[in-house]
Amino acid sequence: MAALLYFLNIVAPVSAQTPVIPYFWDPQFRLEKPETPALRSVQFITDDEYPPFGFIAPDGTLAGFNVELARAICDELKVACTVQARRWDTIVESIEKGQGVMAIASLAITPAMRKRVDFTSPYYRTPARFVVRKSPQNPPATPEAMAGQTIGVPEKTAHEAFLRAYFKGADIKVFPNTQDLLRALRGGEIQNAFGDGATMAIWLNGLEANGCCAFRGGPFTESRYFGEGVGIAVKKDNNNLRRAIDYALMRVAERGLYADLYLKYFPVGFY
Repeated sequence: MAALLYFLNIVAPVSAQTPVIPYFWDPQFRLEKPETPALRSVQFITDDEYPPFGFIAPDGTLAGFNVELARAICDELKVACTVQARRWDTIVESIEKGQGVMAIASLAITPAMRKRVDFTSPYYRTPARFVVRKSPQNPPATPEAMAGQTIGVPEKTAHEAFLRAYFKGADIKVFPNTQDLLRALRGGEIQNAFGDGATMAIWLNGLEANGCCAFRGGPFTESRYFGEGVGIAVKKDNNNLRRAIDYALMRVAERGLYADLYLKYFPVGFY
């Protein structure tokens, strides 16, 4: 229970107008810029079918949070930069075969993935969040406050497992997928939904939500359920390049550019 209370209180609940900007780099830990004399250009590959992380803009150019972050990294390292889109299911194999130097494509850091590629430190995490129908009352999202309430969640997910472990007094209603869950929330079939924070934030900021709902409580970041986060994938054993990217990521965050990109693409933040 002590661990749960820590998850509940990482960030105080805030309104959609004052998003919390996550920061994943230890300000007490100073990375030295690695010597990379041979590094003249960097090629990133990404996915262009996952807005707002990666997509084709109306003018036909590649855009998105991942894309702009890649270009910011190159600017920090003062190297030429290319960002190319690949089909999602070919990205990791492309890195393994050396067809791309790095992938910035919202790849989750998992034990299985670590066997295939190396990762930088996480540049974002996807916490779990409650989304509720707007109400004059806004009780905290704690197991005690939500006892007896119905909470919708996508079935057979880490989110369902977390609810069953820590919100045992709630009436848990499962849905086949997140889309069905959010439709039920908007339609008033349920009052509370629990799921992936980034997906929920994108929905809240879109037309489909139509202002019906808002985040409540959280974020919930327990790594046993919700993973280590998302990193930039680098071909195995390219340690100098990986360290250079880690250095650039920290510098981009220190300069405030990461925060600018986060607010640009996530006006309803998922933290």
